[in-house]
Amino acid sequence: MNAYTVFWLVLTVVFGVVEASTANLTTIWMAVAALAAAIVSAVSDISATFQLLIFAIISALLVLVTRPLAKKLTSKNIPTNADRIIDEKGIVIKTISSIENSGQIKVLGQIWSAKSDSDEEIHQGETVVVKGLEGVFAVVEKVEELQKV
Repeated sequence: MNAYTVFWLVLTVVFGVVEASTANLTTIWMAVAALAAAIVSAVSDISATFQLLIFAIISALLVLVTRPLAKKLTSKNIPTNADRIIDEKGIVIKTISSIENSGQIKVLGQIWSAKSDSDEEIHQGETVVVKGLEGVFAVVEKVEELQKV
């Protein structure tokens, strides 16, 4: 095993450790390219410049081809905290009054302090939809329900 092969194998391990600690799916491709350069270095007597060229081309190709796919698969924008109640319907459990600055709703099984986005009074039992959050208040809009004939 020549010195270049050892160099590429060490680089493979370094890139692998960096990927394991960051998990951003970028340096894994550099590790694969370094391993390819190590294999080429071990089986042939080519120059270090050509080995570096192999490393650069394989790295670039892998990143260009797989990075957009990896980003698409790993960057799902799923609300996980308070913002998950936005656009959800809820029931008023305590009348919402802008004059008294009071009111509560139940949405997704949770009770929230609420205020109307139009400052109108919304009575207990009415249905609302959460339009946003302001501090600890869910800002809601009354859902106009169709009357049955």
